[in-house]
Amino acid sequence: MSNGNGTPTVTETSTAAGERLGRNELAELVARDIAPGSFVNLGIGQPTLVSNYLQPEQNVTLHTENGMLGMGREARGEEIDGDLINAGKIPVTENPGASYFHHADSFAIMRGGHLDVCVLGAFQVSAAGDLANWHTGAPDAIPAVGGAMDLATGAKEVYVMMSLFAKDGSAKLVPECTYPLTGLGCVTRVYTNEAVFLITADGVRVRETYGMSFEELAERMDVPLLPPSAG
Repeated sequence: MSNGNGTPTVTETSTAAGERLGRNELAELVARDIAPGSFVNLGIGQPTLVSNYLQPEQNVTLHTENGMLGMGREARGEEIDGDLINAGKIPVTENPGASYFHHADSFAIMRGGHLDVCVLGAFQVSAAGDLANWHTGAPDAIPAVGGAMDLATGAKEVYVMMSLFAKDGSAKLVPECTYPLTGLGCVTRVYTNEAVFLITADGVRVRETYGMSFEELAERMDVPLLPPSAG
C-alpha cells in the first residue's frame, strides 16, 4: 500500500500483527502524530524520512536549518535539483509558497520559539527527557552538534526517532544520559522500532509496543515504565 508518493504506508494489519516497525513505517507513524498546521523541523538522518509521509490536508510547514520554509518531500528522478537540499544535503522538493532566507534568520526561527515540533535522532534519551545526540565521547568520534542544541531548546516539542537498543543490547532510553548532553528536559516523545514512549511528569509511559509485549519490554529496560493508558 502506498501514500501516493511511492512510499509504503503503515496499515492497521501490520501493527496489529505485533511486528517490529521498519524505518519507513516509523517515519509514517511520526508524520501521523504531527498536529495539523504545525511548523516543524526534521533533523538529519532518520527524521528526514518523515517528510515523505506528511499529507497535504495536515497543512504542516517544514523548516530546514539551511534556510528554507515550506520544504516538501524528498526529490526523485527529474525532480532533483542540486541546489535544493535539506540540512542533510538530501535533494528535496518545495511546496507552493516556499521561501528562502539567510542562515542567521533560520536560526532566529529555531531560537525564537517559532517551531511547534522538531524531530531529532539521538544516542541517548533520559527518563527526564534529557537529550544526547551529538557526541558519544569516543576518542575517534567527530563532535557534530550543528543546530541540535538550538532546536532542542527552541522547539515547543521535541520528538526523538532512534533505535531503542544499541549493538550490545543495552537500551538507549536510560535513567541518566552518560553522553554529552544536547538539551535538558526537552524530549516529549521517543519513537522506536519496538515502542513509542511518552516522557511525562509521572514518568516514562509506553503508548504502544511493536513486536513485543509491555512486560517483555519492561524486562529489557533499566527505566521504570508506566503501562499504556486504558482506552
